[in-house]
Amino acid sequence: QSLRMINTVPAVTMEVVSGYGEIWSAQTLYAYLKTKGVPCDWIDAREILVVKGDSSGLGEKGAASTGGVVPLWAETASRMANWWNTVGKENGFLDLDYTTTSPIVVITGFVATTANGVPTTLKRSGSDYSATVFAKLTGSGRVTMWKNTDGVYTADPRRVPEAFPIASLKYDEAMELAYFGAQVLHPSAMIPCIDDSIPVYVRNIFNPAFEGTVIQGRCQSLKESNTLGRIRNWRSKGGEIPIKGITSVDKIALVTLEGASVIGGASAAERFMGAMADAAINVLIITQASSESSITVAVPENEGEAALAALKNAFELELSRSTINSVSVLPEMSIVAIVGEGMAMKSGVSATFMSSMSRANVNIRLIAQGSSERQVAVVVDAKDTSRALRAAHMAFTLSETTASVAILGSTGYLGSALVRQLDSQKERLAENLGVDMRVNIAATSKKMLVAENMNGINLSSLSDDIRGDAAKDFDLDAITNEMEADVNPLRVIIDCTNSEDVAGYYEQWLSAGINIISPGRKGASGPLDMYQRCTELQKENSVYWQYESSVGAALPIITTLKDLADTGDNILALRGSVSGALAYVFSEFSEEMPFSEALGRAVEKGYTENDLREDLSGLDTARKVVVLARQIGLDVDVKDVEVESL
Repeated sequence: QSLRMINTVPAVTMEVVSGYGEIWSAQTLYAYLKTKGVPCDWIDAREILVVKGDSSGLGEKGAASTGGVVPLWAETASRMANWWNTVGKENGFLDLDYTTTSPIVVITGFVATTANGVPTTLKRSGSDYSATVFAKLTGSGRVTMWKNTDGVYTADPRRVPEAFPIASLKYDEAMELAYFGAQVLHPSAMIPCIDDSIPVYVRNIFNPAFEGTVIQGRCQSLKESNTLGRIRNWRSKGGEIPIKGITSVDKIALVTLEGASVIGGASAAERFMGAMADAAINVLIITQASSESSITVAVPENEGEAALAALKNAFELELSRSTINSVSVLPEMSIVAIVGEGMAMKSGVSATFMSSMSRANVNIRLIAQGSSERQVAVVVDAKDTSRALRAAHMAFTLSETTASVAILGSTGYLGSALVRQLDSQKERLAENLGVDMRVNIAATSKKMLVAENMNGINLSSLSDDIRGDAAKDFDLDAITNEMEADVNPLRVIIDCTNSEDVAGYYEQWLSAGINIISPGRKGASGPLDMYQRCTELQKENSVYWQYESSVGAALPIITTLKDLADTGDNILALRGSVSGALAYVFSEFSEEMPFSEALGRAVEKGYTENDLREDLSGLDTARKVVVLARQIGLDVDVKDVEVESL
């Protein structure tokens, strides 16, 4: 009734109510054990565990550190000992022969009480913390956390399907992963186990035979790392992967103060962080420009506006005088972090991480690295989080590279041959090159197939499926939307159509970070301004536009030309027959074989274009000449090529 009157639910009330689930569950398990004649009892942790912390709510699952709750060890240990010597003694626990029998004490997780006797919680996923706290109090030899996953994974398997369980972690690595959002662990759960070196096992309740993850031991300190000797590139360690896992924190906002140099960098930083502390803002990452011109922090998104208001209040005078430029908040961000002790004194780790973001076309808003070299974190747009996680996971060879492929013209002469080749070599590509070629879209000029959840199309039945009910009408805009939304960092469109309409989408695809392979010539020999824009977009977005087979089929003519030009050779002239159809026709044409028959054979062998007039009029040859000319630096169009009639 009181909550209805105030029309809100205070955080402390929410914590009290949410704790009843643990209390009822503990009583239920205790009652069951009693029916089995097992020596047991149950403890309401609110009568034992006394903590110091705020009542800011439960915290969100998967959010950054939900710490800030610290046990009052002396008082808690005293209450635990008192329970054992009173209630435990009454139950006969002190008289048991522990070599043959052990009592089972069911303790409520998650809940605790403050020094003032107010019920509270250990925040989201706090049962892990409860387990390690009581392990320390009772001198346990190990802690086992039963989850619904096979231990701690290298990444969130819902976002990175290729993620796998980690066999072992150090306490420090586990805390870093938990701080940056790993949902399997509570950020503070490792702390009680560190002093007594209590190993923590994370195992699957639904797969108890699996060993899971063991967490024990400390990472080397910064001082110890600095005495290891010379720095080595991580790739020189014989394939030893320097990181243990990749994790993310969603719902982040960036709060920035610009123009701080004019009021003194040290003073500005002090006042900035003081304003955050006064407003009880949870600062996750802080970076400051070397010129002291800007300071940026990452905070939970639901605290972004409060942080902005706190800064406006703290720098009210400077803002009114325009001595600082602005304060701003940028919501809808996420933190992506790589974690592992192996990064210390290893060069190239950050470069690999950042390069993977670039190749996945993920824009980095902020970069931070701890001095311990156990983690590197970046802030990216929330919509790019899954792609960033997959890209980093692949970059450190934690999983094979997945290429999300769309084949346009999949049932034509070229397309069908490519489909057969991919289908027959799929396993070989995965085993030898570590590449999973996943064809998620296949299209003809009229129909298209899109794989469900982008998990790949069955290539062996593609020709039948694309005529079936699952096929949709061909739509280039729909294909573009599917590829742009695909979270796989490596996305490839293979254009086997030789269509001007398809070539018109090249700019949009390259801008979205999608790689293009085009054996046709409509793009590479298209309008000069379009070609130049595409080549610029290719460089700007670190993507590939490959059209090697557009001239010379399987012969590396274009690559050879580029290599000659790049190494300083001056190419004076190109001579040869670049039309496979006409080359075949003229080699067969004789007094015994008329021109028409030779041309018919060329058509049967698939050497000609779909429209024979392009071969016979010289248009196909002209396009190939333009493609070659552009490789050696000539700005020409098809209309600039003189074509003589046969």
